[in-house]
Amino acid sequence: MSSPNRKVIISCAITGATHTPSMSEYLPLTPAEIERHAIEAAEAGAAILHLHARDPEDGRPTPDPEVFARFVPAIARATDAVINITTGGSTRMTLAERLAYPLTAQPELCSLNMGSMNFSIHPIARKIASWTYDWEREHVEGMEDVVFKNTFKDIRQIMQQLGECGTRFEFECYDVGHLYNLAHFVEQGLVKPPLFIQSCFGILGGLGADPENMLLMRTTADRLFGRENYEFSILGAGRHQLPFVTMGAIMGGHVRVGLEDSIYLAKGVKAKTNAEQVRKVRHILEELSFEIATPQEARQMLGLKGRQNVHLQ
Repeated sequence: MSSPNRKVIISCAITGATHTPSMSEYLPLTPAEIERHAIEAAEAGAAILHLHARDPEDGRPTPDPEVFARFVPAIARATDAVINITTGGSTRMTLAERLAYPLTAQPELCSLNMGSMNFSIHPIARKIASWTYDWEREHVEGMEDVVFKNTFKDIRQIMQQLGECGTRFEFECYDVGHLYNLAHFVEQGLVKPPLFIQSCFGILGGLGADPENMLLMRTTADRLFGRENYEFSILGAGRHQLPFVTMGAIMGGHVRVGLEDSIYLAKGVKAKTNAEQVRKVRHILEELSFEIATPQEARQMLGLKGRQNVHLQ
């Protein structure tokens, strides 16, 4: 059980690479939309903004540094939030593509997937009667036969190249084995505490959103790293988002929300902005007597290098 007086970090994943335009008319796609959603989320209380880029013409995921550059610096100028750039990109991108903008921006924080997996939402395709763009159907249905590749060599390369820039990581762990993968790299000296472990639940191909699984991830992380050496955060996909992250906070974790993880605000109600989800989870946490961490408090907890040491121009 967590102390109700500790500070909880709210992360917000603004758009991701999984949901497609046909799934929600509110999904931010253009640089201007991503910028607006991110700034509003920070104003609502998100200390960390997790960012992907989309092709402004049709909303497909893109690793293009020029597209990132159209919104990331503006977000950094408008907020004090920690900028967290994906190195996951999408399941269809090469490692070089996934690293292109992170190595240019050298942000305080980057996401890092801790193992290869069958990451998929292909069953959703059966529920969509018509598609807004031609690329979407193949993108979603094709996930049934795509492996999200994150080999030990891939992970080591990301850690080494971004580590040289002083960037730290949001370690995305979708299964217990991913924690053991992380422990391997800790033993190799490639990463050091404090670790920021984002425990991900509810994605097909990873751990289901069951309370027993959250307890398993928490106790395994305690055993591998020692509770004093890591910060634990919770991601619940889809309908699991709010109840699961609330449970995670009670168990001593931080929380992540955002349209990357769920396009809904409540059952049958789509979120119109990322800020709506941030405000809702913030209200829940404050009603439980938790305090919300500021960006500067998040930097201190995670041992980040500070905004003055990034290249977001």
